[in-house]
Amino acid sequence: MKETSAFILKEVQSAIEKVDDSKIDEIVDAIVSAKKIFIYGVGRSGLVGKSFAVRLVQMGLDVHFVGDMTTPIVEKEDLVIIISNTGETMSAVQTANIVRRIGATVVSVTSSYHSKLAIASSIVLEIPPCRDERRKQLAPLGTLFEVATAILLDSLVPVLMQRLNLTEASLRKRHAIWV
Repeated sequence: MKETSAFILKEVQSAIEKVDDSKIDEIVDAIVSAKKIFIYGVGRSGLVGKSFAVRLVQMGLDVHFVGDMTTPIVEKEDLVIIISNTGETMSAVQTANIVRRIGATVVSVTSSYHSKLAIASSIVLEIPPCRDERRKQLAPLGTLFEVATAILLDSLVPVLMQRLNLTEASLRKRHAIWV
């Protein structure tokens, strides 16, 4: 377990350090200026997206997860963030193509800048893939991408809070309370 966690932490840190800072700035600008924000991902990428959506809702933003029954229609002034490790997940690519035709902004978070999803996107945030073969035993499938994406998106929260003039106390007011 210690070898695995050390490997995951090292590889995730390495991937995040390689992310293009200018893309982060573009994404923050797109989030702040969007009328509505939609997030989409399948499987564990979808769970990472839903986790980020919760934080955006706590900031008071109008956020929806594509595919939920209450999700409204995407319009031109909106932002759609699509998370897909390979960038080849058919439903993610189809969603990006539909959104692009509408004229809304598409942000893809993917490990492949040359994927179909990236090509269909307005802004591509590439999280470089791990080339170490030990990944197959220590962090199979999309583990490194998903963990790196979760950390990276959570790292946007303080930047967004500053841009939106929010504090932890203001987020707490929108935090889920189970009665």
